Amino acid sequence: MTRPPTLFAAATGPRRTVAAIVCLALLAWLPSAPAATTCTASSTALSFGSTSGAGNVDSTATVTVECSTSGLSLLATARVRMCLNIGAGVNGGGSTAPRRMTNAFGDPMQFQIYSDPARTQIWGDSLIAATPTPVPIDLEYSVPVLGGSGSASATMQARIPVQASLAAGAFSNPFSGIHTRLEYRYAEQLLGTPPYPASCTSGGNGGGTASFPFTATATVPDNCTIGSATTLDFGTVGGAVATDVEQTSTITMTCTQRTAWDVALDDGQNASGGVRRMRLGASADYLDYELYRDAARTQRWGATPGTDTEVGTGTGSAQALTVHGRVPAPQSVPAGAYGDVITVTVSY
Repeated sequence: MTRPPTLFAAATGPRRTVAAIVCLALLAWLPSAPAATTCTASSTALSFGSTSGAGNVDSTATVTVECSTSGLSLLATARVRMCLNIGAGVNGGGSTAPRRMTNAFGDPMQFQIYSDPARTQIWGDSLIAATPTPVPIDLEYSVPVLGGSGSASATMQARIPVQASLAAGAFSNPFSGIHTRLEYRYAEQLLGTPPYPASCTSGGNGGGTASFPFTATATVPDNCTIGSATTLDFGTVGGAVATDVEQTSTITMTCTQRTAWDVALDDGQNASGGVRRMRLGASADYLDYELYRDAARTQRWGATPGTDTEVGTGTGSAQALTVHGRVPAPQSVPAGAYGDVITVTVSY
């Protein structure tokens, strides 16, 4: 006996109907368009430490970009094309070639930010004609059902070049507000991988901007070096010292610009009772003399700061100080060569 075929048809019909309903419900649940992507950026500080200007000083900082896309219904990939722009900075005076930092007095220090380790390609801003060279980054990441995110980074390769006559002080340049700018455009779709946007400012599904503020800093320490101190030669005196004998010598030194200095002269090796003396060889014979800060020889040059020392401020170039000497009259001493040694001390 043969089973009626209508039983089989009745069983399969409803299953097809149920499957069709499930598919229609799934399609109705899918969103009509991809969700938006948002990108943010941050940077570490750009710190050079201490420099005198005598040699190159290099430093680095890192800019990190993070992008996030909210949930899509099916597995997909987001692509973001971005540009990192760096301008002149708050204290840059509008210049990016070279860039500059300043201290509390407004004294400048040149530096530069590059995008390559060789430090040949300036990291610039597309809106600045002199350096229209932002750093481009392409970022791709997966976006599953509940959303996805990705990150990328770029390294600032910075340098303070050799430069003379730097002023002392703490230098800085804040890159805030309009002086840093992340520009980005993103592309996303429900399935698969979309092409990258045409640029960081056009194409794709959308885009935006963000900033990544940081501060460049460096310190120039106070510093002084003594270049020379000439001999104070009173010459030859025939017989007793009947009239004052006066001569000069010169101390040459170089101090960093704006470095406050204080120059002291000790009393020498043979002083007695606050009176400087030259000695005849290893004998017990001495010739009195004195050193002064002024040509009139009224201001004794000694070693007590704030009282009888010479003070000034560095210029970054060599500075010459004149020592005014006198052998006072009357004095009568045995003939011979008299001498003394004075120690010059520069405090800063």
